[in-house]
Amino acid sequence: MKSIKVAFIGAGYIADYHARAIQKIAHVEMLAVVARTLKSAQRFASKYKIPQAYDDIKPLLENRAIDAVILSTPNALHTPHALAFLDYGKDVFIEKPLAISEKEALKIETAANNIHKKVMVGHMWRFDQEAKYLKEVIERGDLGKIIKTKGYGIHENWGPSGWFTDKKLAGGGALADMGVHAIDTVRFLLNDPKPVKVYARIATNFGDYEVDDTGILVITWSNGTESIIESGWWQPHMDGPEASTAIFGTEGYARLFPTSLKFKDGDSREILSPTFSKKNEHCDQTIYDKQMAYFIDCIQKNRIPVPGLKEGIVVNKIVDAAYKSSKLGEAINILF
Repeated sequence: MKSIKVAFIGAGYIADYHARAIQKIAHVEMLAVVARTLKSAQRFASKYKIPQAYDDIKPLLENRAIDAVILSTPNALHTPHALAFLDYGKDVFIEKPLAISEKEALKIETAANNIHKKVMVGHMWRFDQEAKYLKEVIERGDLGKIIKTKGYGIHENWGPSGWFTDKKLAGGGALADMGVHAIDTVRFLLNDPKPVKVYARIATNFGDYEVDDTGILVITWSNGTESIIESGWWQPHMDGPEASTAIFGTEGYARLFPTSLKFKDGDSREILSPTFSKKNEHCDQTIYDKQMAYFIDCIQKNRIPVPGLKEGIVVNKIVDAAYKSSKLGEAINILF
């Protein structure tokens, strides 16, 4: 099998997860890394035994040895970096969100489709064993008709700094950072319905920055389900781990993290708590391992990745609609 050579664009916190995942995949070579400073790139290169380190993407664009790049850069750089590498025939993995807006995401889609290259977006919860289990439960109809869901992505008494709080680089705050996970997770569980309408209240309550740190969304899906999504940084409380989703059906209830199910049984309730492989942390390395192995497999077998352009664009549509809804104080209809 042909060896796949990859380059890392960005050497921050999340890039470590991707590099550790790549290390475990056969027939893949880490060839280069680009970071904001040469010192950061060299430190990352030394850590993972990567031979080339740069502080600019230009040396990599014409490097024909590179098959794919992994973008772990600030959100505003996703589109220009993706377009540059697609133009030179590279497959691209983009850490979530796909772009800072639907308009920017569509530019990536056009470029990728024009040269038939692959783009995958890092909505990693689709690779979690518990999420996959719950999706199967829903698809079997065990919970009946899904009426509503409640999901969140929240940091309790903590929030990021740096580019995450710079609107020009991040595009948004907690919604773009944490809320997108909750949005894509529920879409995955519900078999990717299209959003029909979004109503949102988004605010900045805890920090001196331009971006949001508090958000509540109500999404109406094409299958009739209503989803409540919460996003936040520095919140005084969260209802469990930093990300969770609850599913309410006509025949039962289920939630992720901790994963459990509750079914109607006459006047009583049957509660199930399935067991899964132990995680070392909530966003465990194993999820990223499976995600990156899948991306490489799509390259090797010439398959379209899921989640990819289609899924990433839908999330961007919802986020755009949420910010617009909060600004106007009214629900926003979403068109396809």
